[in-house]
Amino acid sequence: MADENATPENLKILENIEVKLTVEVGGTKISIRDLLKLNEGSVVELERLAGEHLDIFVNGTLLAKGEVVLVGERLGIRFTEIVSAEQRLRSL
Repeated sequence: MADENATPENLKILENIEVKLTVEVGGTKISIRDLLKLNEGSVVELERLAGEHLDIFVNGTLLAKGEVVLVGERLGIRFTEIVSAEQRLRSL
């Protein structure tokens, strides 16, 4: 339900609030036994397929899907899909 008082002018006060943007490459479950065996050069297989879009979170809530890009000498993220408001609410 949208607040009828939420005009662009009223929302302008939120523009300078900082949020944490996190990109998740993937994850996996691993036993402590296997974790203790890891050392430099070890490889852990993730549950995400190569080429699959990455999850982009804002303050822990899924906001979008994206892909890694190179911006000069740094890594960046290109937004390829914005998650619907309904999907964001389900992830809370």
